[in-house]
Amino acid sequence: MNDKPHDYDADILQWSEHQAALLRRRAANEIDWDNIAEEIEDLGNEQRNAVESLLANIIQHRLQIMAWPQAMPVPHWQHEIDVWRVQIARRLRRAPKLRQVLADGLGELYADAVAAMYREVDGQPRPPMPTECPWTLDELLSNPS
Repeated sequence: MNDKPHDYDADILQWSEHQAALLRRRAANEIDWDNIAEEIEDLGNEQRNAVESLLANIIQHRLQIMAWPQAMPVPHWQHEIDVWRVQIARRLRRAPKLRQVLADGLGELYADAVAAMYREVDGQPRPPMPTECPWTLDELLSNPS
């Protein structure tokens, strides 16, 4: 590992602070362009992964509520859904393109959520689930009336 004071591989936090300072000074010849581009791309990927994970959790809990509407954890599941909706809404305000990403990946997220639900209830009867997501993205992201 390189011991330069602002080495990307040695300390990414120190590196990012230094690169930000260089960008603010418009010191183009000193900027680590390749790693800057990689980090910016990773930032977008992290946002996408975060909202996809939150939406998959919402779907999983909605499925659990559908399968076991009288289960004791239903109020807890609903509370978690509400919290995740707020988190998604906040991210969508900052990155509106993520809404289309979620819509495009809804089928895959639904399949992942069904599989996760079945893993979580291992040993219990497995109620049949719809083969396709029974909710639209807007229904999943809005509070039920």
